[in-house]
Amino acid sequence: MHAANQRATSARADITPDELDNLGGILTFTEAKHAYYAAESRVLLGLSDTETTEAVVTAAHAYQDRGTDYWAYGDEAGTQCNVALVRLHADSLDGAADALRPILDLPPAQRNKGIVVSAGRVATTLTNSPAKTSVLARELREEIAQFTTVRLALPG
Repeated sequence: MHAANQRATSARADITPDELDNLGGILTFTEAKHAYYAAESRVLLGLSDTETTEAVVTAAHAYQDRGTDYWAYGDEAGTQCNVALVRLHADSLDGAADALRPILDLPPAQRNKGIVVSAGRVATTLTNSPAKTSVLARELREEIAQFTTVRLALPG
């Protein structure tokens, strides 16, 4: 575990919840979000080692239950894009496609900037992957391109 992640994990363990934590809201930083951000950081740094894979799997597992209070489709989509990236780095194009499918199936109203950027990272990685000329890689890049351009505009 990298030093920064160790410090973050240690600091999290030292927290004593109080009445302000019961307010919840957008600034609530759950263990699931901690796992997501730790994994995302490693992926953005271009790390593709065992620790990164474990971090991504932990984050994806944390967002599997849509019934939890902390679940958010944007966080789940981000974790799934990270799963796709880790699988691409492991030369598993089919696995990456499977991870990306739920994101590409999101309706335009749910394609927020963060999700579009995350999907774009997958497209960039596909472009640079050894499988870039395969039919599946080309189809995924085309679908991601359509996904990132078809979004509902906010009301003016």
